Amino acid sequence: MKLIKGNLIYSPRLGELVTLERGALLLDDRGVILDVLAAPPESCDAEVIDCGAALVMPSFVDMHLHAPQYPMLGMGMDLPLIEWLNTYTFHTEARFADTDYARRVYRALARELITGGTTRVCMFSSLHTDATLILMEELERAGVTGCVGKVNMDRNGGEDLRETTEESKRETLRWLDRCGSFRYVRPILTPRFTPCCTDELMAWLGRLAEERGLRVQSHLSENENEIAWVRELHPDCPQYWETYAKYGLWKDHTVMAHCVYSNAREREALLRSNVVVAHCADSNVNICSGVAPVRTMLREGVWVTLGSDIAGGAELAMNRVITMSIRASKIRCMQSDGKENFLTVDEGYYLGSTAGHRWFGADGGFVRGVPLHAIVVDDGALAEPVRTLTLRERFERCIYLMDKSAIKAVWSEGRKVVG
Repeated sequence: MKLIKGNLIYSPRLGELVTLERGALLLDDRGVILDVLAAPPESCDAEVIDCGAALVMPSFVDMHLHAPQYPMLGMGMDLPLIEWLNTYTFHTEARFADTDYARRVYRALARELITGGTTRVCMFSSLHTDATLILMEELERAGVTGCVGKVNMDRNGGEDLRETTEESKRETLRWLDRCGSFRYVRPILTPRFTPCCTDELMAWLGRLAEERGLRVQSHLSENENEIAWVRELHPDCPQYWETYAKYGLWKDHTVMAHCVYSNAREREALLRSNVVVAHCADSNVNICSGVAPVRTMLREGVWVTLGSDIAGGAELAMNRVITMSIRASKIRCMQSDGKENFLTVDEGYYLGSTAGHRWFGADGGFVRGVPLHAIVVDDGALAEPVRTLTLRERFERCIYLMDKSAIKAVWSEGRKVVG
């Protein structure tokens, strides 16, 4: 067994933050949490890991990002969505036909994720099967867990990035046949978004999801021009979400990124089917899509998580994704003359950590019976405080100010993978 001693901070529910000064976590030999202690025992037959004055917190979860866009971070930020895709994104993703290039990029991405405290992801690859398998290998090598999807797109990808319908089907099956070799990274079906997939491909993916019990991720109501395009392609569907529902892709635990323009009817469909929103505030502001009604979604009971959405989002560090989500909610608050409350730091952290861990079956922060996903944060190098701070105040400063140099250790699925 192992006993981890330190200042424990976690968020079991939205808006609730638990702080245990000089608390402890007791783990079994697999890294599964046996107990959460307000104080370490005087004697214990376990290896003691003393984190001193550092903060021990559940790790971050990034529920929406595009791995092949990592090389183009910070590019095209003045372009609207569709123009951005055609000018930068599709050309960049096309380079991942080169497996040597994919290996270099994905090894660097996996390392940056894990050293930044992100241990779980729900991630898009490109349409290239071999590059997708390399991505999954590099995530496992680094200690990142979660779900990765080979992108399906048999139309509207430009000259550089396209596959025929039959190629998409065949390569998806080849990819799935190879995924059994991974222990910590699982496949997720990934139609890029409705305009990039023909009806035939969407219907086939829906049947495949049902036959193999696979989860699904895609995009929804990100941009007004995108919504109008979907309406032209599917005039039988009054709303965007119905283009997924009619093919069996709208179901429990499906992840839909953005939902900036999801109205009451679409939000009710999200709630009814337990579809998860991946809110991507940085991307939505960068590409001038808008600001999602996150407070309204939470009030109505919709399951909301956070995503970096690189490279529409320019920040991979999830603490910065959290603070951008808070700032975006403050914009909505000001626009509503204070009628819509903004997200607090505690709520933002819950969305960027606990709400995502819940999707993987580990709800509640530090919970008995689940493998440890945690970071150890040394905030001693941050700006000198004006006085002695409470744990709650130290936590807030870390969310706003820390970079990965402050993260001294990372546990993922019960394994210490950094530090």
